Amino acid sequence: MADVTVYPPDEEGGRNVRADGRLVGRAFEVAGIAALLASAGLPDVDVAGAPWIVWRGGGPDHWVH
Repeated sequence: MADVTVYPPDEEGGRNVRADGRLVGRAFEVAGIAALLASAGLPDVDVAGAPWIVWRGGGPDHWVH
């Protein structure tokens, strides 16, 4: 599976998402992360529960800077 990192929320509540070292976009909710990963060619997964996603600066419930 891809190496995915979700970075801490910025001042606007967006979180940058990297997959295999490449920035795939910025999301404002868990569904947005799923959409970014799908557009990067990764399978549809339970983003909040996927053990291969590294959450920095808070988990899938944390969207406030």
